[in-house]
Amino acid sequence: MPLPAGFQFTQSSLQDYVECARRFELRYLQRLKWPAVDSEPVIEREQHMRLGQDFHHLVHQHVIGLPEAALSAIAVEEPLRTWWAAYLRHGLKDLPPERYPEIALSTPIGAYRLLAKADLIAVEPGARAVIVDWKTGERKPRRDRLAARMQTVVYRYVLAVAAHYLNQSAPFRPDQIEMVYWFTSDPANPERLAYDETQFEADAALLKALIAEIEARDEFELTPDVRRCAFCPYRSLCRRGIEAGRLDAVEDDADELPGLDELVLDFDHIAEIEF
Repeated sequence: MPLPAGFQFTQSSLQDYVECARRFELRYLQRLKWPAVDSEPVIEREQHMRLGQDFHHLVHQHVIGLPEAALSAIAVEEPLRTWWAAYLRHGLKDLPPERYPEIALSTPIGAYRLLAKADLIAVEPGARAVIVDWKTGERKPRRDRLAARMQTVVYRYVLAVAAHYLNQSAPFRPDQIEMVYWFTSDPANPERLAYDETQFEADAALLKALIAEIEARDEFELTPDVRRCAFCPYRSLCRRGIEAGRLDAVEDDADELPGLDELVLDFDHIAEIEF
């Protein structure tokens, strides 16, 4: 199936592709919305997603200048109140002064475009740029998994090639760029991932190779790792089971399930998908 004209790649679509080519096809090419939950228990999952979205909205409002007291009066439900208090103590530490919340950057890549929508980019023009991503998942992934995520690859690469207007019309050098993941589950210890020219060149090669591979495909196979399918809404369509996987089961043995801790608990990944 050819890619539609004007197709835009994102960190979510590329992450879906590397985890399961068939899921990429169903979600982004066929644009199929399948009526299945991705994980159990459903009520707790939906509540956590709602509060995660509320947290992101509060942070956005705070960064653009709304009064802290007024926003704190809204954050009364737990665990949102705890997350918000942790953000006020730790969330904006050591960030450059010019801050751009909910900012989208894009760049051409081959015949397509690559889009990155960051929770926050903080800039000191001529010196450094920090991409911040707020994570409300219940589990903090390992550092090596975060570094390998397509979100890290895409966001740092796009900032390096498409953020001239944030830096007095000059590109940021890769060594001026940093990606920071801030976790409500460990607010005092964000993961800070530096960048450099070697990694930039590797990321550019990876992204171009992935897109060329997708473009050349006639068939999109199912992932060989059937454990992932328990947390995919298309599992019944693909005859990979009916019942959704349980979050508590993943949390118990996530180190044995590569990538599933992020897949199940990264609510921002799910919120980014648009049909």
